[in-house]
Amino acid sequence: MENAQQHRPTEDGGAPAGEGPAGSQAALELLVHGVGGTTPEQMLDDPRTVRVTGDDVAALFRRADDADAERDTGARRDGPVPEAYVWCNLTSGNGTRALWLLLLPFMVVNLAHWMRPGAHGRRRTVRLYGLLVRLTGLSLTVLLVAAACEVALDLTAWQCAGTPACAGRHSWLGFLSPGEGWWGAPGRRLALAALVPAALTGLLWFLSLRTWSAYESQQPLGGSEAEEDTGPTALNRPGFWYGRRLGARLRAAHTAAALLTVAAAVGSAAARYDREPGGPAVLAVLGVLLEAALATGAGTVVWVVCRRGRSERRLDGDADRPLVRGLPLAALALLALSTLYAGWERPGWESAGRLPGNLTFGALTFAQGLLVIVLACVSHALHRTDPDRRAALRGLAGPAVAMLACALGGVMSGGVSQRVSDWLDGTRASIPGPPVLLTWQASVIPPLLLLLLAMCCWLARRAWHLARVERAAVEEEYAGEPGDPGRTRRIASVRAMAALTDRGPRILAVTSAATLLLGAAALAGATATGETPDEAARGAHPVVHGAAQTAQALGSWLIGLGFVLLVTWGRRAYKDASARRTIGILWDVGTFWPRAAHPFAPPCYAERAVPDLTWRIATWTRATGGRLVLSGHSQGSVLAAAAAWQLPPSARRRVALLTYGSPLERLYGRWFPAHFGPDALDALHRDVVCWRNLYRRTDPIGGPVRLPGDGGPDVDRPPLKDPLAYGRTAEHPLPAPILGHSDYRADPEFAEERRRLLARLRPEVPAPRSTGRPGPAA
Repeated sequence: MENAQQHRPTEDGGAPAGEGPAGSQAALELLVHGVGGTTPEQMLDDPRTVRVTGDDVAALFRRADDADAERDTGARRDGPVPEAYVWCNLTSGNGTRALWLLLLPFMVVNLAHWMRPGAHGRRRTVRLYGLLVRLTGLSLTVLLVAAACEVALDLTAWQCAGTPACAGRHSWLGFLSPGEGWWGAPGRRLALAALVPAALTGLLWFLSLRTWSAYESQQPLGGSEAEEDTGPTALNRPGFWYGRRLGARLRAAHTAAALLTVAAAVGSAAARYDREPGGPAVLAVLGVLLEAALATGAGTVVWVVCRRGRSERRLDGDADRPLVRGLPLAALALLALSTLYAGWERPGWESAGRLPGNLTFGALTFAQGLLVIVLACVSHALHRTDPDRRAALRGLAGPAVAMLACALGGVMSGGVSQRVSDWLDGTRASIPGPPVLLTWQASVIPPLLLLLLAMCCWLARRAWHLARVERAAVEEEYAGEPGDPGRTRRIASVRAMAALTDRGPRILAVTSAATLLLGAAALAGATATGETPDEAARGAHPVVHGAAQTAQALGSWLIGLGFVLLVTWGRRAYKDASARRTIGILWDVGTFWPRAAHPFAPPCYAERAVPDLTWRIATWTRATGGRLVLSGHSQGSVLAAAAAWQLPPSARRRVALLTYGSPLERLYGRWFPAHFGPDALDALHRDVVCWRNLYRRTDPIGGPVRLPGDGGPDVDRPPLKDPLAYGRTAEHPLPAPILGHSDYRADPEFAEERRRLLARLRPEVPAPRSTGRPGPAA
């Protein structure tokens, strides 16, 4: 990107110098790119660009010749002045963002929060839905830290360092071996190992705070015109993109929960020893008091998470500083007391067996399953209140995604534990290893993968059938062209593959249901037998025993391979810009929403991008009085819609919306019906002056928005031809490519639709359109 001098508005904030009566004729096309990002040179189709405003993270660019377009009132222009908003560095900038892959479960559970069905007049039920998702997110934090404690405290400090055979293979553990020095006592080994999960907690807290300051602390436009909440979506509320108070509370609560988990892992082993007959009475009493304090702290954390959700009706700038500062510090103090208590001298205490991790992981698994089931009941009740036939899974998408988040957390936790156990215990005989529940959970992965393979086969068969149907449609669409069976098959195959996106809800439903059932079976098997699947199946029929052995060995290998691939991909993305951009595409979709359920999820880029767009639109229309076409491709159309909802009415009346390759209805409308459902999109259509949407049948992401014209043309234009030419023509002497989701602006229809939008945007402020039905008040 070429960052030239920045161009500033006039000091008085009014019209730019030289603005005369012709200034009201000024027109601007504000381009917003989609997933994967691009450069301003590509967006503006000009190698010479200048940055109008912004920074190295997100900025507005123009062609060098258009830098002073609004001041140059005498220049004749064939169309609007193009201006590009480049936001790709918010999701795929420097290499450290590839490490966000490790936060994938947190991002997925945060998505579940926004997938609730739309329901008017069910405020308490909506709050219950948000509460259940926040509790599920809290359980994932505890699960992550519990896995770190399993690796550092149980496998390393308790089992391996306490076993001469294992410690002898790892010289760096020599000073922790019993009888080798002051650190040889079991409690002191645990206290020292607690630094690892405590440091992980501190890192998560720091990253959450730092990313909030860098991405999400932007002040929205606000103003008296936008303070009423009367629309069918929360996206028009002034505080929607500014969740400072909830983010701070959740960050404090999750940090405290993580520190309390470490404290419980350190202190519980010592307290259990002190309660044994003949144990020191004073330490036994202190152990009971410590456990009571930890339970009180845990109850306080749950109360904080349950107490308050998002406050969107106004800019909620309260910081709750006593709570935000006091809760993590109190948990840190309890951790210090736990390490002091565990490190006290206890003659005769030796480490044997496992720490009580099986009970911890079992309780977490049971709680997560129960939360998901209750969440499904609440979602069903909301959906029945206000049914939406287009909603994914009939309103159950949120619980299904929450189930996947829990499964991802379990797989990642089990993978780390299994790999570390195999690394520490090369013979697999000197230490007991990780909790048996983690082994059971790994053993159910092969059946789940077989199910996914069957679903992939079903999708392939469905794509083959759709391709056969599409061949006839392609031949009819390009009637009169010389026949080419190979060309027809390629076009039909691309259309069939693009249509598979609409089968996503079915895949998610089967996967989530199977995950829930297999997870319940793993929990029941581990609880009932207390042994690994291999050991529990001994004495059974040889086929059963062989299947158990195979599932356990293959599951352990697969779960370790998956985690290694995740880390390897993240490391490659740290060094490779192209791979980093691929990961950025995942975050473009997954991190659009604010962190309302989990504060340690990757940051929300829209809390920076939407205020940027809103401020730009409002200041330009106020300064020039001109017209503006808000032009968004793919995910950029979602940002454009969110910005339009946030505009004051005076600016919204000068804006036309042009979307292409847009997932607004096909993905967001189905998966997030409470915010992008039919009523919300219809209200957006009535709020802006005019809206036109372009899509192709070969596009796997974009689609129609299915809205009528209300006195003008329908929002959806008939599907664009793709490819533009079937065979070789005078205009296309070489075979035209199948564009799919890309390069919409290369289609001649794009310029024609933009011209029509500008023609409908009058220089004077138009009167409100009559739609024959009441609309939301501005």
